[in-house]
Amino acid sequence: MSLEVTWWGHATVTVEDSGVRVLTDPLFVARLAHLRRRRGALPPPEAARADVVLISHLHADHLHPASLARLAPGTRLVVPHGAPAAVPGLRRVAAARRLPLIELRPGEECRIAPTTEPPPADPGATSPDGASAPRALTVRAVRAAHDGRRLPYGPHRVPALGYVLHGAARTYFAGDTGLFEELPDEVGPCDLALLPVGGWGPFLGHGHLDARRAAVAAARLAPCSAVPVHYGTYWPLGLDAVRPHEFHAPGQEFERQAGLLAPGVTVHRLAHGESVRPRTRR
Repeated sequence: MSLEVTWWGHATVTVEDSGVRVLTDPLFVARLAHLRRRRGALPPPEAARADVVLISHLHADHLHPASLARLAPGTRLVVPHGAPAAVPGLRRVAAARRLPLIELRPGEECRIAPTTEPPPADPGATSPDGASAPRALTVRAVRAAHDGRRLPYGPHRVPALGYVLHGAARTYFAGDTGLFEELPDEVGPCDLALLPVGGWGPFLGHGHLDARRAAVAAARLAPCSAVPVHYGTYWPLGLDAVRPHEFHAPGQEFERQAGLLAPGVTVHRLAHGESVRPRTRR
């Protein structure tokens, strides 16, 4: 299967599948409020190239209008239902950059084709089942156990989402979530899981996965491969000496815990800017 994943840091990932380039929760700044980027160079301009951008929830490190302003006109934005009403900055940047907005609730989906259809390398190429190779993928929104509100924009409650991409492979991007009993049923079968394993401070609140809980999620979801994200990029100013292992260790600890709890899952622990073609078949 033609699937490639690049981790740019935090929850920002590019997934290329079926000729479609998907970008998740883009964050392209060295500093955000009290957070600063402590590891990995800022993503290069090519990181902002996408056919579709997925926004998991409204927190500023996942929905960042200034980073969305780097997108090319015409790039589609898939956002939780109600996000444009809750975040004026999202409405403004979408209008200014001509970024079509697609609002989804859990269980809803949309079909995404490449913005520019590339010529096939082999006109006779077929998928493993003998059908013509696909040039589109389906994006399905799934529930996340996370409070994704954005203050101070009033009492708007916009659901936090994860997404399942179904093209040549099935990829689950968790966004931010805690463990919940229905997670495997929400996601369904998946070949690759992009799982948050840490955060941006020395303590994780409710509605997050740490390395061990992420390994439990991997065991329950049973993907062929997993990529740990949402760790080792941003850290609060002035807290460099406060439990620094919480910044550096989650990726390696997830790999260790997954080896114990989900030994059938191949973990690809990427450096910032590194790409991988993950295993998607057993």
